Amino acid sequence: MEGTFLPNRPALPLQLTKPTQSNPQQRHGFNPTTLPPQPPSPQSFAIDPLLQHLIHLSSPPPPATTHKQKPIQSVKTSNTHVLKTSNLSRKYGFKNTHFKKSCTSSVLTLEDPKIDSLDVDDVENVEKSLAFLSKEGKFVLDCILEQSLSGLNVFLYSVKFKLVEVDLVSVIKGLDLLGNWEKALCLFEWMVECSKSGQSLNLDNQVVELMVKILGRESQHRTISNLFDEFDVFDVVECSLDVRALTTILHSHSCSRKYHKAIHMFKRMKEHGLSPNLVTYNVMLDVYGKMGRSWDKILDLLAEMKAEGLEFDEFTCSTVISACGREGLLEEAKTFFASLKAQNYKPGTVTYNSLLQVFGKAGMYLEALNIVKEMEENNCPLDLVTYNELVAAYVRAGFNEEGANVIDTMIQKGVKPNAITYTTVIDAYGKCGKAEKALKLFNLMKKSGCVPNVCTYNSILGMLGRKSRSDEMMEILLDMKTNRVSPNRVTWNTMLAMCGNKGMHLHVNWVLREMKSCGFDPDRDTFNTLISAYGRCGLEVDANEVYQEMIKVGFNPCVTTYNALLNALARKGDWKAAESVILDMKSKGFKPSETSYSLMLNCYSKGQNLKGLDLMAKEIYEGRIFPSWMLLRTLILANFKCRSLTGMEKAFHELSKHGYKPDLVIFNSMLSIYARNRIYDEARKMLNLIYNSGLQPDLVTFNTLMDMYARTGECWEAEEILKNIQKLGRQPDLVSYNTVIKGFCRQGLMEEARRVLSEMTNNGIRPCIVTYNTFVAGFAAQGLFSEVNDVISYMIEHSCKPNMLTYKTIVDGYCRAKKYQEALEFVGNIRKTDSSFDEQNLRTLASHARSSVVL
Repeated sequence: MEGTFLPNRPALPLQLTKPTQSNPQQRHGFNPTTLPPQPPSPQSFAIDPLLQHLIHLSSPPPPATTHKQKPIQSVKTSNTHVLKTSNLSRKYGFKNTHFKKSCTSSVLTLEDPKIDSLDVDDVENVEKSLAFLSKEGKFVLDCILEQSLSGLNVFLYSVKFKLVEVDLVSVIKGLDLLGNWEKALCLFEWMVECSKSGQSLNLDNQVVELMVKILGRESQHRTISNLFDEFDVFDVVECSLDVRALTTILHSHSCSRKYHKAIHMFKRMKEHGLSPNLVTYNVMLDVYGKMGRSWDKILDLLAEMKAEGLEFDEFTCSTVISACGREGLLEEAKTFFASLKAQNYKPGTVTYNSLLQVFGKAGMYLEALNIVKEMEENNCPLDLVTYNELVAAYVRAGFNEEGANVIDTMIQKGVKPNAITYTTVIDAYGKCGKAEKALKLFNLMKKSGCVPNVCTYNSILGMLGRKSRSDEMMEILLDMKTNRVSPNRVTWNTMLAMCGNKGMHLHVNWVLREMKSCGFDPDRDTFNTLISAYGRCGLEVDANEVYQEMIKVGFNPCVTTYNALLNALARKGDWKAAESVILDMKSKGFKPSETSYSLMLNCYSKGQNLKGLDLMAKEIYEGRIFPSWMLLRTLILANFKCRSLTGMEKAFHELSKHGYKPDLVIFNSMLSIYARNRIYDEARKMLNLIYNSGLQPDLVTFNTLMDMYARTGECWEAEEILKNIQKLGRQPDLVSYNTVIKGFCRQGLMEEARRVLSEMTNNGIRPCIVTYNTFVAGFAAQGLFSEVNDVISYMIEHSCKPNMLTYKTIVDGYCRAKKYQEALEFVGNIRKTDSSFDEQNLRTLASHARSSVVL
């Protein structure tokens, strides 16, 4: 070996060194008495305690002890209350109810801990503010304040004959001023019911507009949407509402994902002669943007706005660009932004941030950097969102370290990173397998005073789940409890995703049942997670059943759904079915994402369809499919699985041409393909690039180097790398030991191979079928069939059943030694020692032995 392996860069083999041959008279058996006892089997993933903790966290907390509002007097329905104005603080419950001051834009409620109770000095101000109420109105307000929210509707019906004589709009105003918007809503809903039943109480535009204003200020968008789902405001209200109120309802439908309802209402507005204002159009742009597949509709709205003489504002521009980002319409976003500047429009921070998000999703970090540079040149301030989008752009392009460095830049410039900033990098580290870096940043985040949110915890849990690190997952759940962060549906979906790990699919129904019992009904993402989990387990039939069930319960598939199906097919290499999924997506108006195309590439590689792989690669290189970092990376790995050196080199060149940074997985794959093809000069270049890129070799890198030495006969050099890994404080894995064992066995150094096996088991690593098959091949190549039988006995004794390759290797060994009769006898005796061996495989093996005899 030239030079030393560590700490300097390892030298690659330039010439082969002939290994020392063992004494042919010396026979080293596979004696169980000389081998150390096997380490226990790895424990199964402990999902039970994790699920119990999650159930506990998801359960609603016990009701807290609070000061209840004292009633004014006993509830009466006989309409004999006497309004007492001498004790206002008692009557309106000022010590527990917060007066809504007109100067504040947000609504303060009883539960707001930041607001102190009104003192007696404010009582006179309250009385003046309620001066618009008539004597009857004050009386009704007093009565309503006495009632509990649950019993208010019954009370209203009991005094209905009296309420028809009162100005209820003023009562709703009074309730709003006193911070009782829930009771104001209850009163309004009662008025709607009476109006529907044709009773004497009629709704007018004034009361509807007031209620919409109150709920809008409270951000009760779902409440507004549900409320106006029950009746058509144009049919119930005598006069048309003003545009502002209708715009609030449209926005609420958008927030509740009732896009078609919003579109229908927008059309009714125009039919009634109402002219939408700029805010209305902006809301509708957002509706079409969120609904997807509506770029033509967005263009129509923009043309309509211009015809009405409305000038675009920041919200208009950012909404349109964000819509492009959701659909992956990069060129459309660029064209729209360019047209804005051509019209002398000066983009603000919000518009620039939207464009950053578009580029970030595509992994186009160079374009993102140009946007930041343009912002600085135009003296446009960079805010927290700007930096967060820049971080996302970096990590999307594989520049995780650069993304982490942005956090330091933010702190230096006085912009405090938030949970989104940290979570973006943590999630990126987790997805590329750098769990320790993710956990280190997570701890740094907490030390900096930034409290993790549920998204942060979900990323950490997902990462640890993929690594089967259940104890640390338990610690994270306890940390959630300490920080009072409640699990959400995504947390439960993460637990379901873990059921996609090997052997855990049987837990799916249990986790799903507990999820429902904790109040989290499955949504479309839940179904997508289930499809993906079954797909990872190779259960494509179950995945398809979940897909059909999803359609049956009313959830429409989305791009994520199709990607989950593609993932299941990719694991089987069923590229024909995968092509059908892509065609179905396009026929239904969905644009395949980079993940869709990436999974399609994996289908081709798994199915060894090089022609399909090359055709899609051509589309990517020609720009018909955007050449993102993810897709070029997938191309490299897909060609690696197909052992296509030319395809890998082409994809690697394209990655570099676009300015993308290769990660360690890419470098390791290139190193491995060059090593397998004995192109050592290129392998040396890849190893140098790893260091020059600021990366450090990982265990996969070392295993690749060991495999290279083992293949070239330099088994001692392979073991030297193994020893140096241990000197660095790292733990070799099963692949590491198997590789060194293979090197010794190929050179006939069986005693050395057995020594490495002993070291492996002493270090707590159980041999696998590959380990034993390597020994079988080594002994059979030397004609040591007695030792071969020892290996077989040892395997069966330690619950590792020989497979078809094991027995075929032995038969081939007999045949190479021209011991054809022994080969046939061996096949005939297999079922005596291994009764579990499949009968069909046995017949195939016997046929193979007989054909070898004939040859």
